[in-house]
Amino acid sequence: MKYNNKNLVQNNTAAFEEIISIIEQARENAFRAVNHELISMYWEIGHYISKKVTLDNWGKSTVQEFSRFIQSYFVGIKGFSPQNIWRMKQFYETYAKNEKLSPLVREISWTNNLLIMMAAKSDDEREFYLLLSSKNNYSKRELERQIDSSLYERTMISSEKNQLLLTRSTGLTALRDNYVLEFLDVPEHHKEKELRKAIIGNLRNFILEFGKDFSFVGEEYRVQVGNTDFNIDLLFYNRELACLVAIELKIGRFKPEHLGQLEFYLEALDRDVKKQNENPSVGLILCTKKDDEVVEYALSRSMSPAMIAEYRTHLPQKELLTNKLRELRALAEAENLVDDEDNGTVE
Repeated sequence: MKYNNKNLVQNNTAAFEEIISIIEQARENAFRAVNHELISMYWEIGHYISKKVTLDNWGKSTVQEFSRFIQSYFVGIKGFSPQNIWRMKQFYETYAKNEKLSPLVREISWTNNLLIMMAAKSDDEREFYLLLSSKNNYSKRELERQIDSSLYERTMISSEKNQLLLTRSTGLTALRDNYVLEFLDVPEHHKEKELRKAIIGNLRNFILEFGKDFSFVGEEYRVQVGNTDFNIDLLFYNRELACLVAIELKIGRFKPEHLGQLEFYLEALDRDVKKQNENPSVGLILCTKKDDEVVEYALSRSMSPAMIAEYRTHLPQKELLTNKLRELRALAEAENLVDDEDNGTVE
């Protein structure tokens, strides 16, 4: 008996693709279930905070104490900053009396809920974006783009267009939300991310060894600007300089926008984190690539030349950081955390 290998391969491929679809559907169901529980938890906490504010006069200081208590009880937990707790209260109060919309909020990510809650001006607009985000599994970036383009206003007069917008699906895109991953305490498995974590972990220890004046504040330290969260790779406090020191690691070559991003972070730190008696925050940009390590200092333009000179004296020298970056990169590659650069794993 003769077998047609080509047909056999085609049949197997079709069967394999069916199995892949089963796996993808199961993963999507799992993410949706976790996301549903996360949003429900935020809803209940928001309800609780709303009652406490009304009945027991809870204010800013009490919520800050509550935030610290949660983070001390669940060591390493994220998503429970005072700002996010206030968001939970606002979230509950926005939808509590709307039986039509309250079930929809559990179908999309917390990040997308925040975008819609802050941008939409009416319940009709909220419903439009809630349905759009749910049906299409929009990522934060895609939903933000649609809101910024005034999609609701442009399509509200055309029900046919609305139906077309609600037919596409992109799988797990929106459900891979940072809040969901943090809630599960599951890191993203990506080689570039593993490289960053390996370098940052060792870099943190190196900075702490650099001098007794450095104190570690946090890794992936979250700052909130408006309705958006940003994460600073490493944040330290320097006792000698009496200031916060933010460190950003970039996988690849230095780009001008890296400096703008860090200056944005420093402004956020100075407005919302820095204490009145402390000096302006300072930042370091570390860019690593084979034979091309770059260290850039971001110092406030409001500082005097003398103060800038003092900052540079107490910060790690560029040469030391450059050598350390080269060493850490080589160590990560030796441990097979990333493929060879020629394979295109890391840009």
